[in-house]
Amino acid sequence: MTSSHESRNHVPSRQRKRFPGISSRAYEHPADRSALVALRRLSGFDTVFKALSGLLPERSLRLLFLSDSVRVSDAQFAHLNDMLRDACYILDLEKVPPMYVNQDPKPNAMCIGLDEPIIVVTTGLVELLDEEEMRAVVGHEVGHALSGHAVYRTILLFLTSLALKVAWIPLGNVAIMAIVTALREWFRKSELSADRAGLLVGQDIQASMRGLMKIAGGNHLHEMNVDAFLAQADEYEKSGDLRDSVLKILNVLPRSHPFTTVRAAELKKWSETRDHQRIMDGHYPRRDEDKDTSVTDSFKESAAHYADSVRNSKDPLMKLVGDIAGGAGDLGGKLRDKFTGGAKGGATGGSARPSGPEGPEGPEDSRGPSAEGS
Repeated sequence: MTSSHESRNHVPSRQRKRFPGISSRAYEHPADRSALVALRRLSGFDTVFKALSGLLPERSLRLLFLSDSVRVSDAQFAHLNDMLRDACYILDLEKVPPMYVNQDPKPNAMCIGLDEPIIVVTTGLVELLDEEEMRAVVGHEVGHALSGHAVYRTILLFLTSLALKVAWIPLGNVAIMAIVTALREWFRKSELSADRAGLLVGQDIQASMRGLMKIAGGNHLHEMNVDAFLAQADEYEKSGDLRDSVLKILNVLPRSHPFTTVRAAELKKWSETRDHQRIMDGHYPRRDEDKDTSVTDSFKESAAHYADSVRNSKDPLMKLVGDIAGGAGDLGGKLRDKFTGGAKGGATGGSARPSGPEGPEGPEDSRGPSAEGS
């Protein structure tokens, strides 16, 4: 029988490539990267955040996890400790952040902290994932730490809590929720970046896909299929009309994470790009070059990414945006048809038709998941 000490010695179980001095710019999503570069270069940004840190209950948060969770170490959750050190070694993060396991049946993980990041994973996640799937999650959180996401995540948590406390103040909640909504939009993009970091650490796209499927559908891997799961993302993007596009936006607004099928499709797509292959070949931006990063170039790259996304999107709303940008004629008719699903057979000529859709209009089925996934 293998002892726990012997089982720890085999981690990592296979040789993985290491990325000395890698900059987080190497794997960051263009929207995430442009926002972070701009924030880091803003005059007085550090001063503002240091002043704000006095208002945030970070010390209380650290004491809470220290007192009521299990700290990962050689003596506790040793296999997670080895994964954490291995992830920091691969991404060349010099200081290994503290990691805690928190009793919570909901699979989740987060990286928070203002001065120094701390990583928290729930028991639900530890029990759900196998070793390679968990390695991708640990790499995901280390990617958050390397990118400096922990600061903004902590502020988001604080402001979300504050919004609930001041909900009774007229207009007070509106102002805070505007900031929270903007931060959530950034954080959803940062999750796509961290998924890429998880892949760089685990270096196993199938394990990353399995982990996301399990987060979506539980520990029933024998009942699930990666290709079918990715097909869901494709169907989600291109299905319906403009009404469905609006519902998609409303569904995602209160979430801190993108939908799981979308994350899987984005990661799979990135894993097949030349950018990912170049990183694996050792060609990537270095941390010591970050100070020379151009805000303008970063914004241009982000704008180019969004233009390409709109151009290639299968979503009805994005297609309409592309038509408008391309100067398509009869926008009123296009807008009407997109919302009503009309004119599917094309123009048939003859007498003028009423502007409304054929048949009775009824309320849309607004059923959908109200609970946020991990």
